[in-house]
Amino acid sequence: MAQLGRSVWHPHSNLRGMVVHRQEIQSLHGEGGSPSWTTRARSSAKADSQASDDEAASEVLSHYSSASEGTSVAEEGTGSDTVDEQAQQEEVEDKLKECIDNVLDKSAKTRQVALENLRLAFSSKMLFDFLLERRLTLTDSLEKCLKKGKGEEQSLAATVLTLLCLQMGSGPEGEEVFRSLKPLLINILTDTSASPISRQSCAVALGMCCYIAAADLEDLISCLTCLEGIFSTSCPEEGNSMPAQHSPLLQTLHCNALQSWSLLLTICPSSYIKKILDNHLLKLPLMLSSDNVNLRITAGETIALLFELARDMEEDNFYEDTDLLCTKLKALATDSNKYRAKTDRRRQRSIFRDVLHFIESGEFHEETIRFGLECMYVDSWVRRRTYDAFKEVLGSGVRHHLQNNELLREIFDLGPPLVLDAAAIKASKISRFEKHLYNSAAFKARTKARSRVRDKRADIL
Repeated sequence: MAQLGRSVWHPHSNLRGMVVHRQEIQSLHGEGGSPSWTTRARSSAKADSQASDDEAASEVLSHYSSASEGTSVAEEGTGSDTVDEQAQQEEVEDKLKECIDNVLDKSAKTRQVALENLRLAFSSKMLFDFLLERRLTLTDSLEKCLKKGKGEEQSLAATVLTLLCLQMGSGPEGEEVFRSLKPLLINILTDTSASPISRQSCAVALGMCCYIAAADLEDLISCLTCLEGIFSTSCPEEGNSMPAQHSPLLQTLHCNALQSWSLLLTICPSSYIKKILDNHLLKLPLMLSSDNVNLRITAGETIALLFELARDMEEDNFYEDTDLLCTKLKALATDSNKYRAKTDRRRQRSIFRDVLHFIESGEFHEETIRFGLECMYVDSWVRRRTYDAFKEVLGSGVRHHLQNNELLREIFDLGPPLVLDAAAIKASKISRFEKHLYNSAAFKARTKARSRVRDKRADIL
């Protein structure tokens, strides 16, 4: 397949074109040496106990946390604060260099601790400048962990790879990282003898890295095909209406593959989406009968996403059994079977109510995401799938990246990162007394609203 440059096919152009993006910002004041690498194994690693490994990890995270808190908001802006900030940053970078070295340690425990520390650091802070000259070294180290590691180590390495790609962005650096490890991710993902945990992380990594850094359509199609081959085993065989039975670990793998597959659909060209509609809108509704709640929910959200993509392309009569589909969705939206966990029932009903409402009326239940002094609106299934994918990988660090990561701000059309001074931040804060008044009013309004819909004893009598 011929290579298509970014000028021809922009991976994230569909996301910006399909949804309405809005940004709400409160009034603000003000404006906005690579160390040498040696592939060595530390001779003292085996002498370290598990307690010492945990103590070292705790120390790294403690230093990292204090530095992150010191740089998250500008407090006073004095010269001494700047000096302290720089000292903390240097200390953090020293610890991260040590973690990168330890990724190739002889001890599996030491390698896992190092990978976990890198995962926490990459998800909590922007480190582009620090990683730019070390990306090839770290990529080689992650490749060795993926090839020779087992289970948890492979899983952590795949997650760190995803975060490294996210830190590098969609430019040549991110593309280089993705291209170098894409074949290995596919090999692990399709290897039925590999650990299910490592395959789960590789499914997420393949989808995310392709979404971020794929430069041509051939890479995109090959990743879609690989992921489809994984989750399609959960679809019922021809002539059978019941889904195939798999272990919980394999069902989680299929769920991750389906989520990554649906994420990549959001950047697919229209011609490929038409083929997907023909092939998968008949199969996906059958997965709604799965005994795994996460797989049912993911299938429902993917169906809604396909309906949205089809309507955006103004496709007519792309699905004929809408009435039957709505009947299934309504049953899941009102499911009260006691053999299901209460939390699972509640989550399933909430999501399938949204899916059913969208299929019937085309209206999406909007959600507001606030971060710092900004907010963004999740107002489509494309936008929700994209935000959920980054949230799953970044965890609590997603808000920091929404504020500072140029890649995420480009994807969600948030503009360049805001530059705030201490006066602007102080002006945006409200007092504790004002918070108390607001919470009291909200509590009173919530109580009144609930009392109107609750059954009263007088009504029963």
